[in-house]
Amino acid sequence: MRRYDKNADEDDIRTRPGRRGSRPRTRIRPKHEDAAEAMILTVDRGRMTCLVDGGTKDERQVVAMKARELGRKGVVVGDVVNVVGDLSGEPDTLARIVRVEERSSVLRRTADDDDPYERIVVANAQQMAIVTALANPEPRPRLIDRCLVAAYDAGMEPLLVLTKADLAPADELLESYAALGIDYVVTRADQLETVGAEAVREHLRGRTTVFIGHSGVGKTTLVNALVPEHRRSTGRVNAVTGRGRHTTVSALALRLPPPPGAKPGSKKALDPGWVIDTPGFRSFGLSHIDPSRVIHAFPDLEPGTEGCPRACSHDEPDCALDAWVADGHADPARLYSLRRLLATREASEGD
Repeated sequence: MRRYDKNADEDDIRTRPGRRGSRPRTRIRPKHEDAAEAMILTVDRGRMTCLVDGGTKDERQVVAMKARELGRKGVVVGDVVNVVGDLSGEPDTLARIVRVEERSSVLRRTADDDDPYERIVVANAQQMAIVTALANPEPRPRLIDRCLVAAYDAGMEPLLVLTKADLAPADELLESYAALGIDYVVTRADQLETVGAEAVREHLRGRTTVFIGHSGVGKTTLVNALVPEHRRSTGRVNAVTGRGRHTTVSALALRLPPPPGAKPGSKKALDPGWVIDTPGFRSFGLSHIDPSRVIHAFPDLEPGTEGCPRACSHDEPDCALDAWVADGHADPARLYSLRRLLATREASEGD
């Protein structure tokens, strides 16, 4: 039993060192003026691999964790952050992420349309490559539409990458998206390592592109052809169901190789572009997206909405877009595409 001196005063009281609450808390946080800028390449169970001094001869990969002052703020692949601590990149060293810079774009998705929790897939990408096989497995236009809605909402330019053209023609699928004016590349499995990869690379130079696609379409196989020095494991497609395995389990940012003939030290050599490979998925929920923002991806139609009633769904009798198109301001096929994408937000992918 502990005994107390009844004659002791407050000056005789000692607080146990290191005990919670023994130090007064302060709102003052260090400024970390010596922090280095880095890019998040991958995230794995609370540890982030960062590229410090990227594009210079001193660049190195550093493993870091979030500093306490960041609180619940998430860090995702593509983020530009400030790091302090051991930045040597040596094994068994750990740095701290103390700031996350403002993001230029954020790609979000939900697990399904009833899921209220959105997940950030990547940050700061300028382009989304929607990878779709023309056969084995069959194309899923509804899923493509959902990816397009997510790309437009994030402010990214979409790129349609069609694989396995040696198994089925691409004309019919391309025709259904012609009115959107989307850039596209068609590749063959038997030419993927050569002309196919180079054709895709031409659309990626100098940009950060996130690759999206459901399992089995050959997304990771394509990424391996684009960045052969960083090969990721791939799986097989079931011949009966047309489904593949989730061989990519975490997002990973990879720098493209410099283009042929690029001078050492030039911008093309130092910043040839980045690809971000993401895990395959079987659904792309859009419950977090406000349908009113989709119209921003249709600059030829957007002025015509000025005469629409408040909260117009753009697919109702009083919608002003019908008269806008009838007066020749836009192609009717564009209005059809807009309404198809808006309907995608409300319908399930299997409809």
